[in-house]
Amino acid sequence: MEPSAASTTALDLARFQFAFTIAFHIIFPALTIGLASYLVTLEGLWLWKKIPKYRELYHFWAKIFAINFAMGVVSGIVMAYQFGTNWSFFSTFAGGVTGPLLAYEVLTAFFLEAGFLGVMLFGWNRVGPGLHFFATIMVALGTLISTFWILASNSWMQTPTGFTIADGRVVPTDWFQVVFNPSFPYRLLHMVVAAYLSTALFVGGAAAWHMLRGRSTPAIRTMFSMAMGLIVVLAPIQMIIGDLHGLNTLKYQPAKIAAIEGHWDSVPGQSVSLNLFGWPDMAAEKTLYAVAVPYLGSLILTHELYGQVPGLKQFPPDDRPNSTIVFWSFRIMVGLAILMLVLSLWALWLRWKGELFSSKNLLRFAVLMGPAGLIAVLAGWITTEVGRQPWVVYNVMRTAHGVSNHSVAALTTSLAMFVILYIIVFGAGVIYMLKIVARGPDEEGPPEDAIDNPLHRPSRPISAAENDAAVEPAETAGK
Repeated sequence: MEPSAASTTALDLARFQFAFTIAFHIIFPALTIGLASYLVTLEGLWLWKKIPKYRELYHFWAKIFAINFAMGVVSGIVMAYQFGTNWSFFSTFAGGVTGPLLAYEVLTAFFLEAGFLGVMLFGWNRVGPGLHFFATIMVALGTLISTFWILASNSWMQTPTGFTIADGRVVPTDWFQVVFNPSFPYRLLHMVVAAYLSTALFVGGAAAWHMLRGRSTPAIRTMFSMAMGLIVVLAPIQMIIGDLHGLNTLKYQPAKIAAIEGHWDSVPGQSVSLNLFGWPDMAAEKTLYAVAVPYLGSLILTHELYGQVPGLKQFPPDDRPNSTIVFWSFRIMVGLAILMLVLSLWALWLRWKGELFSSKNLLRFAVLMGPAGLIAVLAGWITTEVGRQPWVVYNVMRTAHGVSNHSVAALTTSLAMFVILYIIVFGAGVIYMLKIVARGPDEEGPPEDAIDNPLHRPSRPISAAENDAAVEPAETAGK
């Protein structure tokens, strides 16, 4: 039975609501994953070399981490509730797989992070240096374990294996195949490296911003140097992972690749051109204004000169992803990746010349590229999820069959509330975080007794960012 116009509109609203909330959420874990590992590196260097700048940077970026962690937890809880409220039929059908995977994430990752987070944020002078370093490592490990389980669940929805369907529900038959499904290794590596790149660009952009304003302290110069060094290593690695991921997607989700490339027809024996730019028209079934390079599509997508790629016309119209969206979201992601490589190579060249910190043009470019990693993450997520449509579990369950029976009015109201609340709550959090970034690291380092002051003993993660307020003397309190 075809869905009615009203139910189609309700489906679109449910999808947009999920997209809106996850677009906010995905930014915070991306920075949290990268910052956690960055903090491990900074504390390790401080314990090894005892150079004050590493301690200064640790305390500075711990504040940013605390804010991101808090906002990530809050936005993540909303995501979990939506599976039951807006996607109840999907949860009923596939909950036998997705439920345990998300539960494992809570049991193995969230509890690990929560258990050591307080020690990491507030225990600098309360526990020994070894135990504090261990706590920082455990928090960073927790972020990676969380990524593992979340990507396992999402990857199973993209390339489902290790299950059977009984009584209208998914029943796992092989948990190893469920977790290590065909696309999981590529998605996991791609996301982790993307998080590290996003963090490096954010850190490098912050450092460049300060240096352009004349504040070129040892700590800020170290921030910039470490960020540019990480980008020059990870940018080409990410491109290799992306290429392998593309080959995997062509094998298991060929319609997604055809939509990404705006490729409609395949002629046996002929090579596939690469559409650099154009406008895929879903109704006309062709890519308008295409700027194509002969043979390049076959070379990139199959690594063969005459390799074949299925065209969108080979799939029924109801099974085609929206090529107009994924064509451009993919090119935004790739375009930003190329700019990341340019930034890293430029910085490497200037480092060799001894001008890494003095080139105003490089610093300006680094500032502009500060949010590029997060934008690329959003563009990549759009490519992945829109490219999977019209399936919520690829080739197993359609998205239209997974949505709850809510009215258009109910979804419109809840969506409006989400938009307003998210802009207010998370907008305020982002502004607060950027204000801390604008202040920069404390050149003198945090007071040794700041955390042990009995009048200021924070207990919430975000309180770790509030250590710059003046503490009122005990004898004058209440006057």
